[in-house]
Amino acid sequence: MSEEIKSFFKELISIIVIAFVLAMILRTFVVEGRIIPTGSMLPTIQLQDRVMVNKFIYYFKEPERGDIVVFDPPEVLNSKEDYIKRVIGLPGETIEIKNATVYVDGEALNEPYLYETINYQFGPVVVPEDALFVMGDNRNLSFDSHRWNAWLTRDHLKGKAFLVYWPINHMGMLERGFAH
Repeated sequence: MSEEIKSFFKELISIIVIAFVLAMILRTFVVEGRIIPTGSMLPTIQLQDRVMVNKFIYYFKEPERGDIVVFDPPEVLNSKEDYIKRVIGLPGETIEIKNATVYVDGEALNEPYLYETINYQFGPVVVPEDALFVMGDNRNLSFDSHRWNAWLTRDHLKGKAFLVYWPINHMGMLERGFAH
């Protein structure tokens, strides 16, 4: 084997190793693709859609109402799978669900992204400091904050879903979708 070929293979292996290390760093700390296994976020995110999750955003800013977040569920749920839900209530806010409407501090939310009319009552509850109240867009079939009897604390957040990238016909940015 000539020196040129040896040099080429050394360089090729170096490039592959560097690419692999960079990919692992990006996946661990920056952005990650996820497959959605349930219909709890219908119609916003379809079953088996693939979404990109920004894993570092909440080191620099607080979650906002309407953000779609990926998180480890509270320990009391005994689940190893990550969840994806929409942030509805922020620390210190009072959440109540009545007459098929979500109220935050007594003000009705306009939620154009809902799958169907809410068919239950809940609350009122006050979201503790360092916690969030999250719900799926498919409210009647979503296992979320209104059913848990536990709070999603900020340390459980893994990131913010911001893009559906597969399948191609669902591709698009995930909007906060919230309006008062």
